Amino acid sequence: MTRFVRWPKYVRVQRQKRVLYARLKVPPAINQFTKTLDKHNAAQIFKFADKYRPETRAAKKSRLTAQAAAQVDGKKAEAGKVPNTVKYGLKHVTALIEQKKASLVLIAHDVEPLEVVMWLPALCRRQGVPYAIVKGKARLGQIVNKKTATVVAFTYNGVNPEDKNDFAKLIEAVKEKYNSRSNEIVKAWGGQKLGRKSNEARLKKEKARARELKL
Repeated sequence: MTRFVRWPKYVRVQRQKRVLYARLKVPPAINQFTKTLDKHNAAQIFKFADKYRPETRAAKKSRLTAQAAAQVDGKKAEAGKVPNTVKYGLKHVTALIEQKKASLVLIAHDVEPLEVVMWLPALCRRQGVPYAIVKGKARLGQIVNKKTATVVAFTYNGVNPEDKNDFAKLIEAVKEKYNSRSNEIVKAWGGQKLGRKSNEARLKKEKARARELKL
């Protein structure tokens, strides 16, 4: 029955795009976004990033109120200290990478248009910044209290001392998956997969050719 259903346009576009990516010869710069971080490491990274969500308006208001009250009393308030959080926003993260202040960059694999973030992995490799391509922009958005986010980043001084060992392990796993395999990633083309009908036709021709050679 699915053949007779009039699917919404966005569903048809998604399916057409998936078929085109499978059939056409996809350049390495685009194909690298199909190689997302494995489920285990991705779950660990998102669990770690959940500790460093940006503060909400209510939390910021209470922090500033406590800071102001401490200043009136002439004391230094620990509550007034700005918490360590992940950084987000394409321009902001790009500046952090260029200045080599970013320690780990997470890029969404489903950004539209892809040209917005296509150059980010190359910039990270050039600057020696660990990066990972993860699923997906909605999941990154949850970290920073937004609907979607194209990219988020951790800074060197943006991690609490008690979490630095866990963070170092995550960075090593990401480097092994992406930065250490840079030569392989920049040369790996994608696509060029035949469909079911094309495969059947090809097999049929090969069988006919084999029969002719036997005769």
